[in-house]
Amino acid sequence: MSTPQVTFEDVVAARELLADVAVRTPVVHSHVLSGLLGGPVHLKCENLQRSGSFKVRGAYVRIARLTEEELGRGVVAASAGNHAQGVALGSGLVGTKSTVYMPEGAPLPKVAATRSYGAAVVFAGHTVDIALARAREHAERTGAVFIHPFDHPDVIAGQGTIGLEILDQLPEVGTIAVSIGGGGLAAGVALAVKSLRPGVRIVGVQAERAAAYPASLAAGQPVVVQPSGTMADGIAVGLPGELPFELIHYLVDTVVTVTEQEISRALVLCLERAKQVVEPAGVVSVAAILAHPEVFEPPVTAVLSGGNIDPLLLAKVLRHGLAAAGRYLTLRISLPDRPGTLAALMAEVAELRANVLDIAHERVGADLGEVEVQLQLETRGPEHAEEVLGVLRKQGYRPVTT
Repeated sequence: MSTPQVTFEDVVAARELLADVAVRTPVVHSHVLSGLLGGPVHLKCENLQRSGSFKVRGAYVRIARLTEEELGRGVVAASAGNHAQGVALGSGLVGTKSTVYMPEGAPLPKVAATRSYGAAVVFAGHTVDIALARAREHAERTGAVFIHPFDHPDVIAGQGTIGLEILDQLPEVGTIAVSIGGGGLAAGVALAVKSLRPGVRIVGVQAERAAAYPASLAAGQPVVVQPSGTMADGIAVGLPGELPFELIHYLVDTVVTVTEQEISRALVLCLERAKQVVEPAGVVSVAAILAHPEVFEPPVTAVLSGGNIDPLLLAKVLRHGLAAAGRYLTLRISLPDRPGTLAALMAEVAELRANVLDIAHERVGADLGEVEVQLQLETRGPEHAEEVLGVLRKQGYRPVTT
């Protein structure tokens, strides 16, 4: 490994700088995940951090170390939301102005929160990478200092303070699961933890639809991928940072990916069982435990990296997650087009104790004398859903799940 541009001593110094700024977030035991792995699993709740995510740690350390002359020029950043809020909050704390470029379609609560901390928000393109390019242009044009979301030693050192806290709070930890976008969080946590406890395994997690690291690690250098519509917008980064990549390459034990369905299930689990509101990018560590339990050796700590989720998206994701968990059953059934057939079907569903959430029907062809009924049912879980389907088939219906 070449000489790193960020050291363990930098992480320790960042902890001192953040002492009166960042919250020492709690760790919460997860009974359901512990049962799955057969050993203790805790959640490190950075979703409860100031500004709603871990990002304020790195952003504040970077901004607080600027010179007076640099602070006078202001700062500029690009982000889908969490880094934006961290930069806006950090800038306000040190008394400098900030401008943040955000992709079109960034979650409205994140936009509103960024503005509430005092930053000027400018929309640019539809991806974080386009916003990053525009932010760099702004820095060159105005002299403002560009605050990179992940590819800077101060930012990585700030994020690494999470690793120090985990070791303080859970000295027995054996495996840490942490999300990866550009890589600043995973790089910082790995550096801090491996410096003190080299035997602790670090598992990085990416959304399958925005997974630049598997290809990059295989190639031995950062490789560009095109994120393709993941709900985990906070980690939808198409190109790893040079510095995070080097640290992750040498210090992170493995990187796994999770699907959109797995992310939804994890979000529902955190809300339902841990009482934690977490955004999709922030819950991929839990999704990985559910999807790849064989990778994790207890005791495990999963970092919940952020909780800034749009309520409208939360409603959609919850519905998606409930469906993934077998709690929703959506099906189509063809019925004879005559009075009483729909009522008979509804009676069967009621007898099975499935709750009808939505129903629609349309004629599939007048000459066939049939209508197609589309049902969305709430069930008590996968076994109940299978029971519903089985009974309907025995009664002569031909349900098709969708």
